[in-house]
Amino acid sequence: MIDKRVKNAKEAIQGIESGMTLMLGGFGLCGIPENSINALVESNITDLTCISNNAGVDDFGLGLLLQKRQIKKMIASYVGENAEFERQMLSGELDVELTPQGTLAEKCRAAQAGIPAFYTPTGYGTEVAEGKEEREFHGKMHILEHAYEAEFSIVKAWKGD
Repeated sequence: MIDKRVKNAKEAIQGIESGMTLMLGGFGLCGIPENSINALVESNITDLTCISNNAGVDDFGLGLLLQKRQIKKMIASYVGENAEFERQMLSGELDVELTPQGTLAEKCRAAQAGIPAFYTPTGYGTEVAEGKEEREFHGKMHILEHAYEAEFSIVKAWKGD
């Protein structure tokens, strides 16, 4: 049996390099991989694209990576409690992609299942749909969403299978 256990967070982030895309687990600040995030903060890794439910808060979670300008693009469904995130987004320093929560979860899941894209009614007729292919199914309009792919997924877990 393969043993994938690591001794600490620093060892867990080995292989992550500048410019990579990361998926980070948790919902709000609950269940986020804070030790791995702290290890990334201590590294010299920059230009990250982070896919997560949220952008953390100013002094915790992904907010710490934002403070050190280690994130170049943030993909999230909720970003309302981080003043540094807001400042970077409004100044154009940070590329931001806001995605509805269910669509975000499905885009992450689909990539891992080998599904490159899917149609969803969520976001049709809003800014979310701008520039995306539209198609009608059963009398209801849908937009095409492409799956998210990342080089690493980081979760907080006691045990995995």
